[in-house]
Amino acid sequence: MSKPRRKYDRSYKLRVIEKSYECDSIADLARQLGLKPAQIYNWRSAYSKDKEGSFPGEGNKSQSPEEAELALLKKRLAEKDQELEILKKAIGIFSKRDGKSLNL
Repeated sequence: MSKPRRKYDRSYKLRVIEKSYECDSIADLARQLGLKPAQIYNWRSAYSKDKEGSFPGEGNKSQSPEEAELALLKKRLAEKDQELEILKKAIGIFSKRDGKSLNL
């Protein structure tokens, strides 16, 4: 049986990164904290690439403001498309009643 996945918040990751630059051996630090050395290296790499946007949490992707706006607009467009399809079906249903069409 596999172990449940551990979650680390942003502040913990930042403290580990800070300690990793202060210590002599990342392997020793990883052993002390119960982590894998590769995990610390990954956190350091992610932090060095994007200090402000790194570790957004809960599986969320790090996004620039433009990417976040684009994602929001795509979501709204998908919702509007779905609403339009529902309205088209409703018009089709109501126009077939008793063989009479509705005068709109």
